Amino acid sequence: MIIISLQISVLASGSSGNVIYVESEQKKVLIDAGLSGKQINNRLRKINLSVKDLDAILLTHEHTDHIQGAGVLARRCKIPLYATAGTWQAAGDKLGKLKSEQQCVIDTTSFNLGDCQIKAFSIPHDAQEPVGYTITSCGAKVGVATDMGEVTDHVRAEISDSDLVVLESNHDLEMLKIGPYPWSLKKRVMGNKGHLSNDAAGAEVVKLAKSSVSRILLAHLSKNNNVPELAFLTIKNMLVEAGIKLEQDIRLDFAYQEEATPLYQLG
Repeated sequence: MIIISLQISVLASGSSGNVIYVESEQKKVLIDAGLSGKQINNRLRKINLSVKDLDAILLTHEHTDHIQGAGVLARRCKIPLYATAGTWQAAGDKLGKLKSEQQCVIDTTSFNLGDCQIKAFSIPHDAQEPVGYTITSCGAKVGVATDMGEVTDHVRAEISDSDLVVLESNHDLEMLKIGPYPWSLKKRVMGNKGHLSNDAAGAEVVKLAKSSVSRILLAHLSKNNNVPELAFLTIKNMLVEAGIKLEQDIRLDFAYQEEATPLYQLG
């Protein structure tokens, strides 16, 4: 008998909106709500759910592509929002007026939500107090680490024992350098508080593959500065060089902007 402890689907991932759905036996949670409420509900319907089923929304940081629908959903469906004090301060006007009981301020100590243990951890990004998350339930663990310029030792320590990690693979460095962005934006993306390149993501995948991580969803791919085939080839070559067998030692999948991933089951 297979016991499913956690399920996860990345409903959307990219610069136009980010939403991740995580479900335990008792709780249904979103990590970020960067699409409109209607779009989020449409994505949830594809996995036979509705926004009315949600128990909480966890916010990583205040950028619009992560919080666009959060305030509307919270008010309409009476859902509590969880975010750091810095994110609340930076995102308050964008989220709109919420009841005090919906404004849950968190730090980087773990807390329980039903049968889920949730841990926020600091990430290096150009936001006020950005975090990634791990969610653990009944022995299964999911890690979400996107929107960061580098993978610090602290981030790695938080996610390395996950069963599945959602990891950013934002851009190909050469595509970014010759692409249409102004130089100031290129510097921001390449900086240590920007976004991970395919090479940086690949180096991290190698390290995670040597720990207990068995599946990685590559996320937040740039439409202008990356293509999935290039990200996959870059990371595959790095795994081969490290003697790691794709599909046997580690599985790679992609999260996309326009469609939800399958509902991955962890147990």
